Amino acid sequence: MRNGGESGSKPIVVFGATSDVAIALSRRYAQEGASLILVGRNESRLTAVADDLRVRGALHVRTLLQDSLTYDDHPTLVESLFTDHAPAKFYFFQGSLPDQAACEASFEVTREAVEVNFLSIVSYLTWLASALERRPGEKGAAGGASIIVVSSVAGDRGRGSNYVYGASKGGLTIFLQGLRNRLHKSNHGVLTVKPGFIDTKMTADIEKGGPLWAKPEKVADDIRLAADGGRMVLYTPWFWQFIMLVIKSIPEGIFKRLSL
Repeated sequence: MRNGGESGSKPIVVFGATSDVAIALSRRYAQEGASLILVGRNESRLTAVADDLRVRGALHVRTLLQDSLTYDDHPTLVESLFTDHAPAKFYFFQGSLPDQAACEASFEVTREAVEVNFLSIVSYLTWLASALERRPGEKGAAGGASIIVVSSVAGDRGRGSNYVYGASKGGLTIFLQGLRNRLHKSNHGVLTVKPGFIDTKMTADIEKGGPLWAKPEKVADDIRLAADGGRMVLYTPWFWQFIMLVIKSIPEGIFKRLSL
């Protein structure tokens, strides 16, 4: 089904476009006849995803090859996104799940994790926010652009089993809170996405099973619904909001004794 509205005229930008959830989300847009701009660092995988989206009905697919850690290239890339129609939505899916033990043994591993999960996204968003402020949206729910960034429930509280990953995601969540406040003045929205466990390539080495694990398609659908609805924060699946509420309420003296 083709859609002549927002997704048909204004492109959808997807950073980290080869991740499993990004692919699932992009396929939803492709089936509606959207135009998409895909950003990623793996050329062969990026091309394969683009070809798949064209077959599924995307009006136009443009690919941009970009390593998120080459910060000097970020301003030029961001400006190139506005060459034709100003994009309607900007999705950020890039990230990595580092091995906590490896992080504890090596600052280099820790630094890379923080750069991938926090600093690289902050760099993109710094330039993107300035570009959007120069292009303020009209007042109203759908007046401006939307920035949708995947953080994590791991950023809600530091745990011994993954505190490096959690710290990078926690920093990102706080950054997005401030960015949301800033861009509200120019009528642009910011959505923070906090997924729980997702069955993806990134979690391939983790034993899976049980009701806490979600499929990429489910998470993608939740994100799309929240983005279209102008939400500010999304826990996906929904029950993670209550799980994290309990985890955050445990006193530190007790929490530090738990194997979490």
